[in-house]
Amino acid sequence: MVKFSQIYTQNKPIISVEIFPPKTEQGFLHLSERMSHLQAYPLDFVSVTYGAGGSTQDRTLDLVQQVHTQVGVPGVPHFTSIGATRESVRAFLDAAVAQGICNIVALRGDIPAHDPDFVMKARDFRYGNELVAFIHQHTDQLDIAVGGYPEGHPESPDLAQGIEHLKLKVDAGAAIIITQLFYDNSHFLRFRDRAVQAGITIPIVPGIMPILKFSQIQRITSLCGATVPNDLRAALIAQTDGSPEQQAIGIDYTLQQSRHLLAEGVPGIHIYSLNNWQAVNQLVGGVQDLVQG
Repeated sequence: MVKFSQIYTQNKPIISVEIFPPKTEQGFLHLSERMSHLQAYPLDFVSVTYGAGGSTQDRTLDLVQQVHTQVGVPGVPHFTSIGATRESVRAFLDAAVAQGICNIVALRGDIPAHDPDFVMKARDFRYGNELVAFIHQHTDQLDIAVGGYPEGHPESPDLAQGIEHLKLKVDAGAAIIITQLFYDNSHFLRFRDRAVQAGITIPIVPGIMPILKFSQIQRITSLCGATVPNDLRAALIAQTDGSPEQQAIGIDYTLQQSRHLLAEGVPGIHIYSLNNWQAVNQLVGGVQDLVQG
């Protein structure tokens, strides 16, 4: 497999997709069947999320292997350190390396909403940079992607402080940054400029999520602190929630975002798919047309 540091030296925008492992066996089989659709597109990698507290750890690595064999591109597992111990991190890293994986997305993760007594300082990893440093020290076989928040982290919305925290993760050994979703490109561009001013030189990749059901996006943005522009919001709520008309507006907007971002020289586009294959097909195909055009 190819590392991030090699992938992002190619003289072209990199196109990647995030998927998540279903919790049921039936869902997993359905996803495996649908994943063949990705073979039609020149993706550079597919990332696979990791449930809080390791709830989908085995399925994450299984799905990463399927991506590699079925789609023919590197599969990249996520790892969230919330609730993890150093021993569990070592076990996951060793399993990933043994599987031939050479990239990982390392995230602190969200504090469990169902556990009001959760205490960060009682855990082995309080911050993302601690996880990155630990991975980097444990193995040199993995390139590490970290998260970035163009509109500020929900727990620390001050952008300047967010850039400081991001720099700590970069200095700890990150190879690339993949941002949280956003719907106003000016937020990303401001974030990128301030990161560069802070001395961050690794690729900063915009993460985008198509709006296929506005009520779903409202829940997601309320958790991550992202905002939806008023004109887009008005166009979406004028349609029935989740209707084909609303989905068409959402996908068209994402393609407009992508066109503008590519014109601004981003190193690639990372698509949060929510495992919606119809949308993935339209978006990946549309973004590929933009790249080739």
